[in-house]
Amino acid sequence: MNFIWQSFILILSGILLLRIAGRKSISQMTLAQTVVMISIGTIIVQPIVEKSLMKAIIGASIFVISILILEYFQLKSNTFEKFITGKSKIVINNGTLNIQNLKKLRLTVDQLEMRLRNQGISNIKDIKTATIEPNGQLGYELNEDAKPLTMGDFKKLMRTYFPEMPSNTSIQQETNNETNIFQEIDKL
Repeated sequence: MNFIWQSFILILSGILLLRIAGRKSISQMTLAQTVVMISIGTIIVQPIVEKSLMKAIIGASIFVISILILEYFQLKSNTFEKFITGKSKIVINNGTLNIQNLKKLRLTVDQLEMRLRNQGISNIKDIKTATIEPNGQLGYELNEDAKPLTMGDFKKLMRTYFPEMPSNTSIQQETNNETNIFQEIDKL
């Protein structure tokens, strides 16, 4: 029974170690970082396995059950979710780099620029807000002048210059009122 508690302790210490290691996904890791992460996994499992097939199966089952329990608690508690998953970090605010958060994330300006270019953004000044999400991905919102023209914007513009043009009321309502995309969830 002692290995069951060892499994839970090793899972929590593994999560803590991986949180300390950073937010990069496997596809963004260097070869050395990947080897270290695999080694951490091996080290975590070794003490509970002790070359026993049954203990290995039970240990792996405990890991899976623990993941399910952790995910359940993340759904129920925002505080727990922030502890386990983390929260996004702002790296650009109103076209200005947040160097302090870049340092905390161990992300260079060149690496950030590479991510921006991959998203088709060539100028930092075009960004209202950019964040590095807990999964390591780049999230961003463009300034109004840098946003692409949507079909709704185009139809609204056409109605301004050609009022006799037939209008679709649902598009008018969406462009005139801000819609809450989470209305269905809020009603639950």
